[in-house]
Amino acid sequence: MNILYGVQTTGNGHISRSREVIRELKNLGHDVEVILSGSKPAMPSELQEFIPFQTRKGLTFITHRGKLKYFQTVFNLNLFQFYRDIVSFDGCGYDLVISDFEPISARIARRQSLPSIGVGHQYAFIYDIPTFGDNLLASFIIKNFAPVDYPVGLHWHHFNQPILPPIVPHEIDRNDKRIDNKILVYLPFEQLNEVLALLEPFRHYEFFIYHRLSRAEDSGHIHLRPYSRSDFLNDLIECTGVISNAGFELASEAMFLGKKILVKPLAGQMEQLSNALVIDSLELGMVMKRLNIAKVARFLAGPAGPPVKFPNVALMVADWIESGQWEDMEGLAKKAWQQTALPI
Repeated sequence: MNILYGVQTTGNGHISRSREVIRELKNLGHDVEVILSGSKPAMPSELQEFIPFQTRKGLTFITHRGKLKYFQTVFNLNLFQFYRDIVSFDGCGYDLVISDFEPISARIARRQSLPSIGVGHQYAFIYDIPTFGDNLLASFIIKNFAPVDYPVGLHWHHFNQPILPPIVPHEIDRNDKRIDNKILVYLPFEQLNEVLALLEPFRHYEFFIYHRLSRAEDSGHIHLRPYSRSDFLNDLIECTGVISNAGFELASEAMFLGKKILVKPLAGQMEQLSNALVIDSLELGMVMKRLNIAKVARFLAGPAGPPVKFPNVALMVADWIESGQWEDMEGLAKKAWQQTALPI
């Protein structure tokens, strides 16, 4: 098949997850062309596997000091450019559109009557799963941001719904390379000076902090790092714990590797607030509503859990796409969860 695959670049999770599915589709012999939309990719050097790809502005959410800013988001939208990117795209020759919650590709499919599949965590919220911070606007965004014919939602539990376990890169080295006092920190929505103030008192730990930086810098137990997927993965493998916002993909990779997790959800963002709720209720990690030194101290003193066994969901999804049996989400979900072992 000739497949158009839309990927949001707003967060590295979309890129990481889509990379796995696209690789499996290409391995099966399908031709995949990618649309990247959203903010400028934090790690452009990591996009080689998406070639050939096109970039578009798309729709991007604005955040400030750990909170989603709705007014600034609306003010920043260029709906004329968004519409032009959709209507000017020639969809002839494509057999299928896949969207990782990417709005341009989803609307190209609708406009040109192409079948569409959505693969991503956000599509899980279409189903009856635990949520927090839900409201009319959040529900509208989930249902209309990137609408598709066949939504494939991902989550850490099935909640008796036809959704799948997370997609994680299975080439990650799960051998025991853990450094007991090494902590990976990824809080891109927080102010860096506030993150540094939070971690400075814990001098017995080595914090590797990834943020929007131009170069690496080391100062005592604080190690600042610019975005690099390869370096990030290496630090994730070596660390004993992860402090991050409540995004889905990093938490999934940390669970897969058996790292302890402390998340601080992005305020006002239903998806992250709901992720935090599930992490807390299923005891998959710890949650702090705001940057909190006491919570960090408890987290650092606590033990790590066992690795979570997630199957190769990317391969399962690629095989399901190739089969053409897109109506059978329940069969795909049942097969995936039978091969998953959660520590709960």
